[in-house]
Amino acid sequence: QVQLVESGGGLVQAGGSLRLSCAASGRTFTTYALGWFRQAPGKEREFVASIGLGGGVTYSSDSVKGRFTISRDNAKNTLYLQMYSLKPEDTAVYYCAARRTGGISWRPEAMDYWGKGTLVTVSS
Repeated sequence: QVQLVESGGGLVQAGGSLRLSCAASGRTFTTYALGWFRQAPGKEREFVASIGLGGGVTYSSDSVKGRFTISRDNAKNTLYLQMYSLKPEDTAVYYCAARRTGGISWRPEAMDYWGKGTLVTVSS
């Protein structure tokens, strides 16, 4: 089992940047595919980006492609999401998630473990 704790959220102006971190407990961090998802008020949780075991394979949603970068540091048991050129529509609670088996995924229902989320608010 793995426990996930997100940090780095906050209030930022449109066009600004933030870096989210997700610290994971447990010795098996390197065996999990990881992802970032977000949920805006009144909306369903949606895929943002995902990354494979070694970090060499990544996927991003079309809405963030070219602006957000997902990465992982297996030595530090940490997942990151670097966000640039933030827009008001990026405002949401951002969650990191881990998947035990099956590899990288964009589907929330495929993920096995979730953090509690960190709020990102982008003002116009």
